[in-house]
Amino acid sequence: MTTGRGVAVVTGASAGVGRATALLLAESGFDVAVVARGRAGLEAAAKDVESTGRRSLVWRADVADPAALDDAAERIESDLGPVDVWVNNAMTTIFAPFTEIDPAEFRRAVEVTFLGQVWGTRAALARMQPRDRGTIVNVGSALGFVSIPLQSPYCASKAACRAFHDSVRAELLHAGSRVRLSLVHLPGVNTTQFSWCRSVFRRHPRPVAPVYQPEVAARRIVDVAVDGRRAKVVGSWNSLLVAAAKLVPGVANQYASIGAWDTQLADEPLSPDRPVNLWEPADDDADFGAHGIFDDEAGGVLDRRFLRSLPSTGRDLALAVGRRAREVAARVGAA
Repeated sequence: MTTGRGVAVVTGASAGVGRATALLLAESGFDVAVVARGRAGLEAAAKDVESTGRRSLVWRADVADPAALDDAAERIESDLGPVDVWVNNAMTTIFAPFTEIDPAEFRRAVEVTFLGQVWGTRAALARMQPRDRGTIVNVGSALGFVSIPLQSPYCASKAACRAFHDSVRAELLHAGSRVRLSLVHLPGVNTTQFSWCRSVFRRHPRPVAPVYQPEVAARRIVDVAVDGRRAKVVGSWNSLLVAAAKLVPGVANQYASIGAWDTQLADEPLSPDRPVNLWEPADDDADFGAHGIFDDEAGGVLDRRFLRSLPSTGRDLALAVGRRAREVAARVGAA
């Protein structure tokens, strides 16, 4: 068994990136508490952890409830010991134009994806600050820099996660705290979220290419948890998009409007019987694992499908530049 490195907590650990992260933390020597809503997924995640020889603890909680996360932290520290690493990974999303999203649904997506990180960070800091040690890793997204259509609650939440991270990190630095706060921005990942997210479309939702496997994202999260770096953007293509969004935000917005609608919808039809996890867990009775249904194209920037799409991407980019130039010219002319 690997030498023990302490106790880690992962929210959203029953599936997807959280599931892969819990296993990798265990393989790296951590005892791992897995937190989510779905019973079957959590029990399977705990077995993954225990298969490495590490201890696990299952805690069912909705991350949108701050009291539930505080209770989770209390129980975890009582049973496993002081928390050394806390990973805020839980999320949900809605595939729909903004005007077709019910206000209650929008609020719910933000409460899970953004406020879930806020309440998780709060629960972790309440234990870590008195000890003056520990690491919190929040999971962001490249979509927090480059917002795209059809996922306004998710993009807004991930942008808010960036601002929240910077504010709290500044407070920790001001206090001279040795508690570390990090943020990992993920690319499109082949996870189960696309099989159970809320959607108004008849076509199956899909991640934006290039697509990566959950284990790639998990490796970056665990690396940051161990080395304490401030932030990390996963994937060279996404690093390029983030840089472009900072330099030429108008072009990035035009590009998103052209190339990021149809590419989020797969050719296959959406089953009317699929589960939806916005309000209730989708993995209460069945374990979905870490991977989604896009294994055959989750090779990152070297995937053949992604490489074949680059010419059309170039055309979309040229069109976006032209539209932006006309937009600026019209504004200058009006002035």
